[in-house]
Amino acid sequence: MSEAAYRDVTAGLDPQALAEKVRDGMFERDQAARSLAMEITAVGPGRATIAMKVREDMLNGFRICHGGFITTLADTAFAYACNSGNEQTVASGISVDFMAPGKPGDVLTAEAQQVFEAGRTGVYDITVTNQQGELIAVMRGKSYRLKGRPVVEIQA
Repeated sequence: MSEAAYRDVTAGLDPQALAEKVRDGMFERDQAARSLAMEITAVGPGRATIAMKVREDMLNGFRICHGGFITTLADTAFAYACNSGNEQTVASGISVDFMAPGKPGDVLTAEAQQVFEAGRTGVYDITVTNQQGELIAVMRGKSYRLKGRPVVEIQA
């Protein structure tokens, strides 16, 4: 198979339709996101928004949301944003800063947006806010795209 044919993972779909197909295929296999009751509220080329309610089993010893769950939410939005073009893309690094605690019952929303992409690498900024729009955390993710590997198989 030629490189051009190998890399055609879009099946001629417009970028929004492609991002939606990737979202559906990824979420079907995404046991982590489903087990945390995450809801994908928006997706598009290079962007994704995902919400998660803070449950009692997500609280740490201070009765605030464990930072690992907040990071998981941000990382999940990052994953859906950077895979929206249907080429398998993985994180090569993340940096997370916490601004405020997530509290029991809060609905946290992570919004990921592509900042830069060149070759196989990309940079994404992710913000996590609560239902009042208060900033909970910010994350920067660096991505690495695996050459020509589709996330989902799409029939042309």
